[in-house]
Amino acid sequence: MSESAPTNRPELPASRLHRLKHYYESHEQAFDIAAFISGFVFDIAMLDRIDAWATIVQQAVYLVLIAVILLQMFFAEHPGEAEMAAMPRLKRWYYQYRVPFVHFLLGTLLNLYTLFFFKSASLFVSLGFMVVLALLLVANESKRLKSRGVTFKFALFSLCLLSFCAAIVPVFVRSIGLFVFLLSMLVACLPIAVMYRRILIHAPDRAQQARQQVLVPFGVMLVAFLALYLVRLIPPVPLSIPFIGVYHNVERSQDEYRLSHERPYWKIWHHGDQDFLAQPGDKVFVYFRIFSPARFSDQVLMRWYWKDPAAGWKLHDSIPIRIVGGREEGFRGYGMKTNYQPGDWKLEVETTDEREIGRVYFNVSNAAAAPRQFEVDVQ
Repeated sequence: MSESAPTNRPELPASRLHRLKHYYESHEQAFDIAAFISGFVFDIAMLDRIDAWATIVQQAVYLVLIAVILLQMFFAEHPGEAEMAAMPRLKRWYYQYRVPFVHFLLGTLLNLYTLFFFKSASLFVSLGFMVVLALLLVANESKRLKSRGVTFKFALFSLCLLSFCAAIVPVFVRSIGLFVFLLSMLVACLPIAVMYRRILIHAPDRAQQARQQVLVPFGVMLVAFLALYLVRLIPPVPLSIPFIGVYHNVERSQDEYRLSHERPYWKIWHHGDQDFLAQPGDKVFVYFRIFSPARFSDQVLMRWYWKDPAAGWKLHDSIPIRIVGGREEGFRGYGMKTNYQPGDWKLEVETTDEREIGRVYFNVSNAAAAPRQFEVDVQ
């Protein structure tokens, strides 16, 4: 009886899906970084008005989903492999992907609030707060922190909840200030109180764990918010200044503002005459647009500062301006100064409790009287 010689059959080539999966696993860190950056850029492009109902509902739905999943994670730890294998497919998928899903929702919300707060103050003012948000945004993408228990997730959820209330409550109250901010913090406490109450009803023996994993993270974030507000590092959301510039003249014609300047064409980073050449009789105009939600009514201050070479910035004038919200491009206004001197100047637009919304720097130099041709921008 003869034996047949063994045949060497070539292995079947791996499927395209398998190759893609292998490539992703080999370059997972690069893909994660690219996805993080792409998601942030996408949110910048798609960011709507802070008072848009679609944006408000999206945030509320995300927060509710996160709260429900975190509560379920608090009550039910991750099941073992044997228990997972016996589950229906949808339930098994839920347990497999609930943590990445929560971090996806948290990351999206942190993106939104980073952008909202960035737009609501100059970088000089909001830098510290922005750095904290950015670090937490990056931490949310960390595999090591993703693998931690629910405490870290409740801390991020608390940050998002407080940011949501700080941004949205003024939209409904139609004003800003200390009272409105404290009201927003109180509103943020309500969902946490409901979650803690639910834990006490269904698992009273785990009250101590609930305090450590739910109340303590929220309390830390709440105290941090209050402290940052007191030192004026919380930007004045929902107000923001999308445009501010220096001009030789501002004229209103029906529904248009005509802005006269002599800025060289190549200084594209300047808004108007930030290098202001003042001939005798000239006035300095600063024009700005402030975004504020519909039916929003409040007051802002235009503060003119001159830089004393010996003593630094000195306040010259503080002019109140009443703003009314709702216009898509923002409320338009301007200030004018006739009593000025050569040197470095800045104008800051602030809330009445001295929270900066935006600023512009400019330099004034004396020039001899001579003919000139102004360019005119229309806003």
